[in-house]
Amino acid sequence: MAQRARLTVHPSFTVGEIDRRIFGSFVEHLGRAVYTGIYEPGHPTADADGFRQDVADLTAELGVTAVRYPGGNFVSNYVWEDGIGPVADRPRRLDLAWRSIESNEVGVDEYQRWAAKTGTETIMAVNLGTRGADAAAALVEYCNVPGGTAWSDRRRANGAEEPYGVKVWCLGNEMDGPWQIGHKTAEGYGRLASQTAQAMLRADPTLELVACGSSSREMATFGEWERVVLEHTFDQVDYISLHAYYQERNGDRASFLASGASLEAFITEVVATADAVAAKRHSDKRIRLSVDEWNVWYIDDFAGEDNLELAERPRLAEDAYSLLDAVVVGDLLTTLLRNADRVAIACLAQLVNVIAPIMTEPGGEAWRQTTFHPFALTAKHARGVALEARTETPGLATAKYGEVPALASAVAWDEESGSLVFLLTNRSKEPLETTLSHAGFGTARLAEAVTIIADAGGPRRDAASAALATPQPVDKVRVTDAETSVTLPPESWTMVRLSLGA
Repeated sequence: MAQRARLTVHPSFTVGEIDRRIFGSFVEHLGRAVYTGIYEPGHPTADADGFRQDVADLTAELGVTAVRYPGGNFVSNYVWEDGIGPVADRPRRLDLAWRSIESNEVGVDEYQRWAAKTGTETIMAVNLGTRGADAAAALVEYCNVPGGTAWSDRRRANGAEEPYGVKVWCLGNEMDGPWQIGHKTAEGYGRLASQTAQAMLRADPTLELVACGSSSREMATFGEWERVVLEHTFDQVDYISLHAYYQERNGDRASFLASGASLEAFITEVVATADAVAAKRHSDKRIRLSVDEWNVWYIDDFAGEDNLELAERPRLAEDAYSLLDAVVVGDLLTTLLRNADRVAIACLAQLVNVIAPIMTEPGGEAWRQTTFHPFALTAKHARGVALEARTETPGLATAKYGEVPALASAVAWDEESGSLVFLLTNRSKEPLETTLSHAGFGTARLAEAVTIIADAGGPRRDAASAALATPQPVDKVRVTDAETSVTLPPESWTMVRLSLGA
């Protein structure tokens, strides 16, 4: 028998404006994300710069707005100067993070050309593992100073007359993690991040800076790490990061479907810590969040950095995703939108081949994984402001997180276009007869209703099978000006989009 739920929204009650950078992604020099991912000279679709047009087209369809680059763990032993100037003169380096050979064919300038072609904003990370303030400030000078200095003139000599204007910069990556090259204590990282931020802001005072938060909520240092780091960097940074990966373990399907509840708690706890630091300083500044790595990742199947064979552009972490994974990705994205007042940036990790919504074969085709679809639909339609949603829902018992709401949701209202979008996850095994109450918005009609239903089958491992995973229309959606009724299938992610006005 179907359970019942109700969700009520009103235009007067908003969470906050939806920052378009929530629909970000991540390209790291890891595995085949760059080489045979976005970049493959000689591919039938490659442009004059060697970038695959089929991947660029799928990136645009996915709706990606910003991309974090070049890492990730890779950045913590990266010498950015290796990737500029004539390609033939660039050194081949051993990347210590992933035990890979880095050719440096793609560096800052090549990547910025790809970003311009795809219309994506670059979120640049700097190496605070083996390097520090000097190298970071020099990179800012190379990217952002118009000319007349050593590094800016080097950029111009390398073919980029105009500065790149990169605004958002990550102060290192996962420096709390013992796996990280140059891993530091919170105190050590906080001091270095503050010193580096000072130098970078002298090079370009308009930068927006991201301090490293915890690599996961399960880190033993979580909470205290954020407090100490922000005590050092509070006046200089705009954001603190959090990284969150989820997977189904031991057949615990309910807990996996409740991953969004864990992310919700993670966000709430980081916000509380940041605001406590602000209160101690008697400051009304509010640090916002950059969830600049998030996804489903079957990390238990990954060999681990210490066990990798030395190789060039190896196939690493090329997870193939099921419809169950797609439902969870949709729910995680819904969680980010529900916290739009504090989550400003989010990067689905990663874009191509490495735990990615887009897969490629060298010299061959590119295709959409199941996880492509909830992201693309949300990025396309969730605009304007996020609304508060009063939700009445049954609970769902989970082994890992206790009882969580069976219905998770986010609602986006774009007054300019007259669009009201409900993103709904039914985490339970039963159908959920759901009433969406939207009195106060005026005339409403159904524009679209589609769903992704978790299956019991395995991943879709190629273009042909992945094509079977496209979202399906929802039957029997009833719309009046006051409310909409829809039955959410078991273990599903659903988008209901209404058009408001005449």
